[in-house]
Amino acid sequence: MTAEPSAPSTRRLALLLGGLAMFGPFSIDTVFPAFPQMGTQLAADKIAMQQTISIYLIAYALMSVVHGPLSDAIGRRRVILGGLSVFTLASVGCALSTDLFMLLAFRALQGLSAGVGLIVGRAVIRDVLHGDDAQRLMSQVSMIFGIAPAIAPVVGGWILGWSRWPAIFWFLVAFSLALLVATWRMLPETHAPAQRTPLQVRPLLRNYFGIFTNSRFQRLAAASAFNFSALFLYIASAPAFVLDLMRLREDQFAWFFVPTIGGMVLGAFVSGRAAGRIRGERLIAIGFAVSAVASLFNLGYNAWTEAPQLPWAVIPMCLNAFGIALVFPIITLSLLDMYPRQRGAASSLQAFTSLVLNAVLAGALSPMLSHDPMLLAIAAATFVALGWLFWRWEARRVRQGRSIAGEAAPMPGESI
Repeated sequence: MTAEPSAPSTRRLALLLGGLAMFGPFSIDTVFPAFPQMGTQLAADKIAMQQTISIYLIAYALMSVVHGPLSDAIGRRRVILGGLSVFTLASVGCALSTDLFMLLAFRALQGLSAGVGLIVGRAVIRDVLHGDDAQRLMSQVSMIFGIAPAIAPVVGGWILGWSRWPAIFWFLVAFSLALLVATWRMLPETHAPAQRTPLQVRPLLRNYFGIFTNSRFQRLAAASAFNFSALFLYIASAPAFVLDLMRLREDQFAWFFVPTIGGMVLGAFVSGRAAGRIRGERLIAIGFAVSAVASLFNLGYNAWTEAPQLPWAVIPMCLNAFGIALVFPIITLSLLDMYPRQRGAASSLQAFTSLVLNAVLAGALSPMLSHDPMLLAIAAATFVALGWLFWRWEARRVRQGRSIAGEAAPMPGESI
């Protein structure tokens, strides 16, 4: 294992970074069961409540382009601690909100701060580990991260069983404070001052432009973003899918989230075990194949039935999550390895690409499609196909480059 002396043990680092990555999804999924209650109290319909997700994701996406470069300039630890502090205050504001506008404002503030754990955490992994060890740790963090969407709506439903919706945000306050203390005590600075880049606007924009216009970066980022969007469309549509289409109760979101995230956790486990045993290119191909099978099953099932029922309605999401978890760690580490001195910036732009797409899904596409399970299935299958096409494009370009130049250009997964 190639770790810097100042780094904590791999197990402790995985637990801490997994927890840091969890508080973003927690702030989305925990409130799902409370949508009807919140809508009634705040005089907001379903479409208006959906905007509490969309505005959070838009703010998350906009700030994601800052978190990484900021951590490249002043260090990972400071940025994570600052983001946790802002998120805690934003959650207090959400809990005290008395109207929809006030709630949306503090949800935006949550989004501005929530990305530090996931985005900067990826850079931390690549700071301290290399090669197969980095893939294993990325997979371990993905397993912990994957638990969040499964347990978050269950926690939200349990909280609603004894209190009202503001208690959910007070829970987020407690959770973020616990992470703040854990980070302060357990996470050393992993980005040495000698390796830092100045935080200057003009060089930053020039670096971003160089990364974002890199055709290889675009292909890999698009492959990852579209592949995950096939699942995120259902996550964003969870209130309608669970309550309206499957006709389950507010305390039964676990029937959707537990199998789905179980597939993601299992896929992350397999990815970690496969590191050093199966080539990254092969593992990506297997992941997309599993997602394709999930899409075909989903289309066939929804063509056969008018009302989705358990367990068949959630099997495609479970399979798709498994495939995504095989693909994501390899592509992410390949993107970070393209810019070893600007890993924070590369991580930010990858997150930005995915988050902008997810914000559009949550704010526009999900409200239009979530009333019809077949439309959801068609859209999800389209996203899987787009992700696979971008991946095939990248693989073909690398092979062409090898044959023309006679150079060993790395395939995704070979450079980590």
